[in-house]
Order: sequence, then structure tokens, then C-alpha cells
Amino acid sequence: MVKENTKIAIALLLLLSGLGVAGLFIVLFAEFAEVVMEQEFGIFDNTIITLLLANQSGVMDFIMIFITELGSVWFLGTLSIVVILALWFKAKDKWSVLFFITAVGGGGLLTTLLKRFYSRERPSINEAIDAVGFSFPSGHSMGSLIFYGFIMFLIIRGPQKEWVKWTVSLSLAVLVVLIGISCIYLGAHYPSDVVAGYIAGTIWLLLCLTALEWINWQTGSDIRPVKGLRNILRSILRGAKGKISNVDK
Repeated sequence: MVKENTKIAIALLLLLSGLGVAGLFIVLFAEFAEVVMEQEFGIFDNTIITLLLANQSGVMDFIMIFITELGSVWFLGTLSIVVILALWFKAKDKWSVLFFITAVGGGGLLTTLLKRFYSRERPSINEAIDAVGFSFPSGHSMGSLIFYGFIMFLIIRGPQKEWVKWTVSLSLAVLVVLIGISCIYLGAHYPSDVVAGYIAGTIWLLLCLTALEWINWQTGSDIRPVKGLRNILRSILRGAKGKISNVDK
């Protein structure tokens, strides 16, 4: 019984930790968005843009266009189909399929809602790189963080060797950063748009992964967390009543 309660307590602690971190990022995003909308990030945005454009060249333009396409809707959409098929038929992991679709699809919807809510104009419009509509937060940055972040999670959780996990995860993390930089370089977003995209993407990804891990633990364990939590609370209440009774005597 003690061992079972310990497992439940650890699971609940991890759940609350995930929700707590997501909550902190929500507060961070709200504060960051408020400052950006009050145009207090002008110096920061202009400084980063100036530094990037100082290295502008034909070769760099080609490289950045290529990188930004790795975070485009069509590219991530195509890869998403591949990931879903692999999870469904090879890994036979229906919960990961469900939450992967929720993470990627929901992230796209959330990006659209946030863009319409804040309605910040872009530095420039470039339909060739899918840079249309509002600017804040960056859809490329948010979408790539959610997509590649979920892939990193699947790899880390998988049976691969440690060096493979670290190499792939680090490479994907660098790619996410480069995608954000490419958006700034190509004039599609302000740096603050990219930072906001990373923050919003982290929030949504954390919520989806926390829910996925909670369900995986609940369905893969003989211990039922809700029932177990109820038993723990009953034990605590009984102990408290016992102490009160002893004090009254």
C-alpha cells in the first residue's frame, strides 16, 4: 500500500510540475505580449534585425529560404502524415497519434487565434515564403517548436542509444532556433514575434505532453491515480480525525 501511494504521489507531482511550468510560461507570454504591444521592444527588434542584415548576401538568402521552408506549413504537414503513419502502424501507439495531432493541429489553431487577437503587422509581406497575415506570434517558430519538440520527446522516450538521442535532439533544437532566425532575416517577423512563438509553443507542447504521459501512466499501470488519490486523502482525513479525537480526550 505504501509503495502504491508513493507511485501515485510521484505521478501527481510530475503532473502538477508540468502544469505549473506551463502556467509560468502562460504568465510570461501574457507579460511579454503586453510589453510588445506597447512597442517597448523596438530597440531589441531593430538591433537584432540590423545584426542579421549586416551579413546579408545571395548565398545567405538561399540558405535562410531553405531553412525557413523546414518550418513551413506544407513541409511540417507532410512530415506530420509520415509521423502519424509511423506511430499508428509501426509503433502502434494510438495515444501518441492522438496527442501529436492535438499538438500540431491545436498549435496551428492557437497561432491563428493569437495572431487575430494581437493583430500586429509584419515588417514586410512576402508570399513566396508564406509570410502573409499578422505577425505576432511567429507561426513558423511556434509550429516548428511544437512539431520538432514532439519528435524530440518521442526519440528521448524511445529505445535508441543515448548518443543517438542526444545527437538528434540537439540537432532538432538547433534547427528550431535557425528557423526562427530565418524568419527574422527574411523580414517575415520581428525578433519579438519569434520569441513569443517559442513561448506560446512551449506552453502548448508542455500541456499536450503532460496529458499524454498522464494517460500513458494511467492506462499502463494497475494503479488508478484517481482512486489512489482518493485513498490517500481518506487516509489523511482519518489520521487528522484520530489526532483530533486524541486531543479532545
